[in-house]
Amino acid sequence: MFFDESRFGTHSKIGHGWFNKGSRTQINFNMGFKNFYVYSAVNSASGHDFSLTMPYVNTQCMNIFLDKLSKGLTYRQCLLIIDGASWHRFYQLKIPANIEVIFLPPYSPELNPVERLWNYIKQHTIRNKFYESLITLETTVCNFLKQITPETFKSVCACDYLYNYL
Repeated sequence: MFFDESRFGTHSKIGHGWFNKGSRTQINFNMGFKNFYVYSAVNSASGHDFSLTMPYVNTQCMNIFLDKLSKGLTYRQCLLIIDGASWHRFYQLKIPANIEVIFLPPYSPELNPVERLWNYIKQHTIRNKFYESLITLETTVCNFLKQITPETFKSVCACDYLYNYL
């Protein structure tokens, strides 16, 4: 499985759109910086995923994610491919026995197919949208994640070229 985390916040993300010529369109915009993080591990071959929302990116939250992922795997083993963020390498990180971690080379986000998942989710949930509260945004993102099918995960996170690299 490939793993990554991404920040989702109330700060509005404005994208391009089509409007009537000569009209001025008003868009609600939020300058707030309240946010949460989505931690996701995706098997790009099968389309299976495991995601959690967390308040921070740090070793404690990563330990919670790894523990929940490990319990969800039951008796299976997992090869988790992650980037080299400091909280992924911190000595207090507790890697369960049924998970083996492989680190991607430094500064190579293009090798992690979960990066494309963030673009897909943000395009469908926060682009040109206004959220009054963080809980509304979090609910929207969680509901969107729940409705993504394994076929969509496979399509968005396709990485046949990576298997030759690894």
